[in-house]
Amino acid sequence: MIPVRILGTASVLPGPPVTTAQVCARVGRDAAAVERKTGIRTRHFAPEGTRAADLGARALRGALEAAGLPATALRRILFVSSMGGDVITPANGSRVAAALGLSGTCDAMDVGNACMGFLSAFDLAARSVATGLGPVGVVSVELLSRTTRPEDPRPYLVLGDAAAAVVLGDARPGEGVLGVALGNDGTLPPDVVLENPHQAGGLEPMRFLTPARDMTRVALGALTRAASEVLQGAGLAVADVEWVLTHQPNGSMFAAILQALGVPVEKSVTVVDTVGSVGSASLGTGLDRLWRTRPVKPGDRVLMVGVGAGVAHGAVLYRVGG
Repeated sequence: MIPVRILGTASVLPGPPVTTAQVCARVGRDAAAVERKTGIRTRHFAPEGTRAADLGARALRGALEAAGLPATALRRILFVSSMGGDVITPANGSRVAAALGLSGTCDAMDVGNACMGFLSAFDLAARSVATGLGPVGVVSVELLSRTTRPEDPRPYLVLGDAAAAVVLGDARPGEGVLGVALGNDGTLPPDVVLENPHQAGGLEPMRFLTPARDMTRVALGALTRAASEVLQGAGLAVADVEWVLTHQPNGSMFAAILQALGVPVEKSVTVVDTVGSVGSASLGTGLDRLWRTRPVKPGDRVLMVGVGAGVAHGAVLYRVGG
């Protein structure tokens, strides 16, 4: 077990909600049909000029407030984004630290692993805490609306903007990560791609390259393997787990993931219907909703499973302490 405690969580939805009817009107699609297919009623688009670092600082500040900690308590900040944040260099995490008023009191860096980035950073943060470098703040910021255009409706109709954060610190007795299974398979055909403008020679949009049916098949296989590995290692079945959080790229795939894992919907938290597909911020938003709206109690186990381009996939099993 990795001894670590979730001290506080937060999530931020920038800008007013944008309905599916509004985006469908821009691309000439039937809103009712799109909503049935995607399960998304609203998403949020950050106002022009919004900086990822400022949004990340806002989310991390909320998680610190929930933890009852000042920003100066942090020993490390991990910034996560599948769309790159504000800058390629220096680290966006450094800008988040600056926005929190920190100067030389902790290190800060960026973690990129597509939609799996939050879970990957959660694992890194837990291991940092367990080896004496904590508390650690993980903050995921996605401004995916800036990577889409109405001319390519498939990503435009589902992607949205969000930020989520968690602060991890020293564990209480019996608390921590019971198991981790992480992996990537870059040998598969590219599924979702956002090119580096320096490589592409110009600004590029987010592109979905694989048919939705194939993406779902590959994602479900990767997710279920990771979840099974973690549960078997802990000597548990999925029915023994009180809460299950998954990446939620759309409503139909979220339902398919729960079905494949054999998880009733009341054991999870739905966020995609009101926030859309928000990349690495999906799991963090779900974790914050779980912590704030569900009766999570000592001894409860939380299984977090994710998948993303790459094909990045994994699962983390966490037990709440007394």
